[in-house]
Parts: sequence; structure tokens; C-alpha cells
Amino acid sequence: MTPKSIPTLSLLTIAAAISGSLHADVKPNPLFTDGAVLQRGQPVPVWGTARDGEKVTVEIDSQKVSTTAANGNWSVNLKPLKEGGPHTMKITGDNAVTVNNLLVGEVWVCSGQSNMEFKFSGAASAKEEGPKATFPKIRMFTVKKTTSIKPLTEAVGSWVECSPETVGGFSAVGYFFARDLFQKLGVPVGMIHTSWGGTPAQAWTSLEGLGTDPELKGYVDSANQKLANHDAIVAAYPAKLEQFNTQLKEWNETVGKTYQETVKAWNEATAQAKQAGQPLPPKPAPATPQPKAPAGPGGGSGDPASLYNGMLAPVIPYGIKGAIWYQGESNARNSKQYRTLFPAMIADWRARWKQGDFPFLFVQIAPFSGQPPEIREAQFLTLAKVKNTAMAVTTDVGDAKNIHPTRKEPVGQRLALAARALAYGEKIEYSGPLYDSMKAKSGKIALGFKHVGGGLLAKDGELKGFTIAGEDKNFVPAQAKIEGATIVVSAEGVSNPKAVRYGWENVPDVNLYNKEGLPASPFRTDVD
Repeated sequence: MTPKSIPTLSLLTIAAAISGSLHADVKPNPLFTDGAVLQRGQPVPVWGTARDGEKVTVEIDSQKVSTTAANGNWSVNLKPLKEGGPHTMKITGDNAVTVNNLLVGEVWVCSGQSNMEFKFSGAASAKEEGPKATFPKIRMFTVKKTTSIKPLTEAVGSWVECSPETVGGFSAVGYFFARDLFQKLGVPVGMIHTSWGGTPAQAWTSLEGLGTDPELKGYVDSANQKLANHDAIVAAYPAKLEQFNTQLKEWNETVGKTYQETVKAWNEATAQAKQAGQPLPPKPAPATPQPKAPAGPGGGSGDPASLYNGMLAPVIPYGIKGAIWYQGESNARNSKQYRTLFPAMIADWRARWKQGDFPFLFVQIAPFSGQPPEIREAQFLTLAKVKNTAMAVTTDVGDAKNIHPTRKEPVGQRLALAARALAYGEKIEYSGPLYDSMKAKSGKIALGFKHVGGGLLAKDGELKGFTIAGEDKNFVPAQAKIEGATIVVSAEGVSNPKAVRYGWENVPDVNLYNKEGLPASPFRTDVD
């Protein structure tokens, strides 16, 4: 290259760079890609990115709406669409994007932790139901797991059409919910699945949503501190990652290699012990723990607002009908605080979406040896605090030894019942009996219930799971009898009863239902 040619090449390079910065292809948010389902019967927000000042036009059916991009972003609102499809959407700016195979129907968000994330392939009824899952009008968009200190604008994922070949990767609860809705409503159903195992509710709530409540102030302070130190955290991360990789390599070459050999020998010894019917040898532990990777610049999955920022903000304000939620296990140690946190999270979602008090349907934590009754109570109390909510009770489909019970079909079915009633106005019973009132008289306590349905029912024998206490607060097993729409509870030796509890155990043994086959929620009358 000659010296004279260098300036010319540099000018061309600069010109190309400037041209590239001035021209940015119009691009819709990843939610608006082939196979998407749009919410029927209400305005449909559509948004994306483009060059500042670029005119962007969105066309679908007979609608044609234009706007001008500002700060690299654009958005329009389509008039309500009628169910059906497939449709084609054309988005035009300096370039044109065509989105094919769009359907219009019902869209729901399904979110939470591992029991919502739990895949269909692991469900108890997967072998039987999987081959039947040919539902091209049911589609799921699974948001990639992402944490962020600041709200993101684009979700990573794609719409997948339901078939026996694809359903295995769907959220099991999300699928069974969608299947029942589709079969009842006969319109396309789209599920936006955004969940992450082992995560607490504060991670799914925005910083503003955590608000100024004294009980939640610690979360706000923690998030603000990380936000203030964001630039320093980003700058320090590469060095921390390099240090971790060095430590991990050293660990693998020394402790790790020896440990793997020890584990191999332990596996062989365990197999021999099982075959011989002998006690199993204890599993070995490494001489030193494996190094832990540093938290990424986006924070951890348990950090306040981290998952709202990374996995929920990017899908707002996509048009939805409502949300289903299965979470609470990770907040069980702070069950009393959850009484405040959970309603705050619901209010936050509704405020961010700006679609009113949309139906929010949630699953009560299933029986498990490590889950206390107080977390179920916090969820039960949320029903009275937050309007347009419903709770699917799971006392009969839990697993005392497994925090991830595999019977997910009844869970999805019960959520779908609630959706049919709350979202679609069907006059059906959608909940099991819920404790409402008590009255003490003549050495007994009469309990009143909501959602009695066709009547109260003791399944498979006499009522069980009730305890009663007098002024000494010593709860003892009680006799419980159904009398019309009430249950009368008493016990010998308790002449002046003050409180009743039902199913107040980590793994409750209970059998109160209504005649619609829906189980009653555990409760206590002496809420503190």
C-alpha cells in the first residue's frame, strides 16, 4: 500500500461507518416473528427499533398504521383484531419485514419458578398425552433466561407450534392450561413462558413496584446499590471471570481429577451394595469445593428486580388476556413478608402492562416436606387482598419427597377453570372451598366457606386434617362434620374452643372438597 492511498482508504472507511450509523434496518421486537399469536378483542401494541426519524408503517388485514421512530424506537397500536388467521403482517421503513403465519386469539403469560418451568416431558401424563398434542393453534414463546440490572427491551426466544414433537419442551402447566382453554374456547392460544427455577418473587418485581413499603425496603436498597455501582461492576467483571477460569482450570487438574475417580469408585460400590441389599456408602465430597463463577454484570437470578428487568420488561406491553403463576417455594422462609410482596408484584405487573386489573391466576404451593403451611397461607390471604385473582389448590397432587411433583395436568386444568370463570365469564365453579368465617357456640366451632359449589364433600371417608384449640392455644385433633354449607368442629377436652386449623402441616393429610371435585385450601382461623 502506498502512502498516498492511506488517506483515501481512511476516508472511505469513515464514510461507510457514518452511513451505517445513519441507516438502521427497521426491526420488530422478537415477539412479532413468524408464528406469533396476537390477543383478540383489544388494542394490539406492536413495537421495535429503527433509524431516528424513519417512517415506519405496520399493515395487517385492512389496517395500516404509521409512526416515526425516535431514539431508535418505534411503536404503534393496532385496532382490536378478531380471532382467526393465519395473517401476514408487513412492517415497512427503509426496508421491509414480513411476519407470516400470525394467529389471533388468547394470549397468556405463564411465569414463576421451577414448577412452572417444569417441562411437559417430565409430567406424569406425558406418555399418554404427548401423542395427542397436535394443536397447531397453540403456540409458546419461551423467554431465554436473562438477568439485568436495568430493564431490557428485547426478549430472546421464538414462537413454537405445539405438536407431539415439540410439546416435550413446553412448560407442562402452561401446556395443560392452554390445551384446556383451546378445547373450550376454540380459538388460538399463545403462551409467553418466562420462568426460572429457584427464584424469589422480588426478582420478578420492578424496582418501582417494590415501592417504599418498610417490609420491602431492603430489596429496594440492595437494587439501588447495585444500580449505582453498575459501571464499576461491568468494568471489574472481565478480570473476575479470568481469575475464575484460572482457578477452575487448576481445580480440574488437581482436585477435580481425583474427585471424579473417587465418584466413579463410589458409583461402582453403590451398585454392588444395592445388588447385595447392603447399606449404601456415603457419597464422597471433593477435598476443596469447586470454585464458584462470579455473578455476571446483570446480577444474580435472586436479586431484586433482576428477572423483571431481564425477562418480563422485554415482553411488556405485548397484548395479553392474563397471567398464570407458580412460585413461592423460594420465599417460604419469609412467608409473612410474602403477604406484602406477592400482592405488590401483582400490582406492579398490572401497572406496567397498563391493561387494567387483568386476571392473575396462581398455584398454591404443593405439599412437600420442606414447605411450611405459612407460605400457602400467604397465597390464600392474597385472594382477599387482590381483586380478579384465583388460586389452584394442589393438596392432592403434591409429593412429600419431591418439591417438583410430576402431576401437572390437574394444575393446568384448575387454572383453566379459573380463567374460564374470571376471564371469560362462564358461570362455573372454579375453586375448592375457601374458609370464610367462624362462629363458636356450645363447645363447638362452625366454619363457613366460599366456593361451596354443589356442596361440601369428605372424599374417601370421614373428614380429616382438622385441629382445634382453646384459650391455651394447644391444638389437638378434632372431629369435623359437614352440616349443609358449614363444617362443625369439636374435640373432647376443649370446652371453650377459640381457633381451628385445617391442613396445617408441611404435608397435610386432608380430604375436604366440593362436589365439583376441587380440594379446599388449608387455613387457620387464628391468623397472626
